[in-house]
Amino acid sequence: MYTPPSVKTDLAKMPIPDRYRAWVLGDPEQLILTDKPTPVPHRAEVLVRIDAVAICATDLDVIKSGPPAMIQGGPPFNKNWTPGHEYMGTVAALGPGVDEFAIGDRVTVEIHAGCGQCKRCRMGMYTSCLNYGLNYGEVDKGHRANGFTSQGGFAEYAINNINTLIKIADTMSDEEATLVVTAGTSMYGLTELGGLVAGESVVVTGPGPIGLLGVAVAKALGAYPVILTGTRDARLEKGRQLGADHVVNVTREDPVEAVRRFNGGKGVDYVVECSGAPGAITAAAKMCNRGGKICLAAFPHAPDIVDIGHIVRNNIYLYGIRGEGKSATHRAEAFMRTKRFDATLIHTHTFMLEELPEAIRYARDRVEDAIKVVVKMRR
Repeated sequence: MYTPPSVKTDLAKMPIPDRYRAWVLGDPEQLILTDKPTPVPHRAEVLVRIDAVAICATDLDVIKSGPPAMIQGGPPFNKNWTPGHEYMGTVAALGPGVDEFAIGDRVTVEIHAGCGQCKRCRMGMYTSCLNYGLNYGEVDKGHRANGFTSQGGFAEYAINNINTLIKIADTMSDEEATLVVTAGTSMYGLTELGGLVAGESVVVTGPGPIGLLGVAVAKALGAYPVILTGTRDARLEKGRQLGADHVVNVTREDPVEAVRRFNGGKGVDYVVECSGAPGAITAAAKMCNRGGKICLAAFPHAPDIVDIGHIVRNNIYLYGIRGEGKSATHRAEAFMRTKRFDATLIHTHTFMLEELPEAIRYARDRVEDAIKVVVKMRR
């Protein structure tokens, strides 16, 4: 029976097992389905029964090579560690003093809980916490990032700090709720570019999940025109459904010339770079008008050559973002709750927990043009 001291439970309403199923990393590319003791929430924490989790490209990087996940000061392999970070679920137990949530609340999650003490956290930049990665195994002392520095969501239960939880409406499906964090990253990028983008012109480069929802968020914020560039027609068509006024297939035409043509011969105000492709930053800069702004939202896998002279001569601003900071997920959830856009358009496949390796194959190899693959815990 799960009855830790000082933890509030309601086992009649929300039964909690003593052990739960979880996938853990063995060697690189090796996942093992096992069971673990159900964890205990501490002060300002809750136990979340995970109901669904989406697979992110960063999860694939973690499973293959380790970084950006770092556990006990090193790569996370063979440490009984569970990856996965884009999950939602139901509050199952409350740590000491927690009254912000109730058992049975449906929630979706942010990844990062900052230390709350450093300069960046006090500015609201908890995804840039100065104590990131310095508190392995001592999560009470500082920053934690579920699925990166602490146990993640490819499992039936997880511990979350209350600052990482967003209540969701019962009208939102489990699958849609897993997409809030993706929309939150797109929202964070546009927030850093200025926030008020009504009437401003926006290009989104790269129609992956963040790019596609970047189109949706920009359109919901009133941007015009919103232009999406990419290499796959099916993804570009999905962008049209999410609000893109124009799309550009970069394999058939020069994206800089196309963007300027669509915007009356001049550059755009903002570019949200979500492709991580070689040359993407310079191309983004040449899409901007003078004084324009670029948000870098992708993780390139190699250094790139950038035309700094063009950026300086044209007074162009560069912003890098990590994750879904400054409570952007709360704003994204509000947009999704009020149906300002339909995030479910990017959800393409669903698997069960025991099928996680196949789900990962679909996401990694883009089987059947998979965009967002969701894993559910129970039928």
